[in-house]
Amino acid sequence: MTTPRVLPYGDRALLVEVDEVSDVVLVTDAVRTGALADLVEDVVPGARTVLLVARPGTGLPTLRQRVAPDVFAVDHARSQHNRQVRGEVEIPVTYDGPDLEEVARLTGLGEDEVVAAHTGTPWRVAFGGFAPGFAYLVGGDPRLQVPRRDDPRTRVPAGAVGLAGEFSGVYPRESPGGWQLIGRTEAAMWDLDRDPPALLDPGTTVRFTPA
Repeated sequence: MTTPRVLPYGDRALLVEVDEVSDVVLVTDAVRTGALADLVEDVVPGARTVLLVARPGTGLPTLRQRVAPDVFAVDHARSQHNRQVRGEVEIPVTYDGPDLEEVARLTGLGEDEVVAAHTGTPWRVAFGGFAPGFAYLVGGDPRLQVPRRDDPRTRVPAGAVGLAGEFSGVYPRESPGGWQLIGRTEAAMWDLDRDPPALLDPGTTVRFTPA
């Protein structure tokens, strides 16, 4: 991981900038499980940033001094350990998406091989966004990196499972969308009667299985 850039963000937070979304996962793990956990009230990961909100009474100079040893020394072994700490969610998928054939064409794989690649490697929640309950998943089989659709759909159903760039994700509700849809799941990504409402939070490991 390249050395992150740490910037002040208001009077109670620091913004850690990194070069890769995989580094976001590493930094988030390091902060949540290291000594900084006692100084940080909230951790908000993004595509290339991690926002650290200080607990009341913690000054930014103190937090910044402590960020360096926790964040800069992250390594792969520590990430693997923390992957176990955050827990794992299994999501059953029916692989009959309207773009499954196109994904097979783009990747040079057979449709069965696309399914095997999607289910054969665990994914990791890097950050959330777009809609409540939508999680951007990274770390899957690199052969599945495909571009977004040239023509986004005006309606994508809730539970649709898609691919776009290095990410996979599950649409939590009906909405427009441009991801390549390879399947669908009955798992609810967002449920206000559940605590917490989001099924997937940053750091969680996700395993897709054929329904």
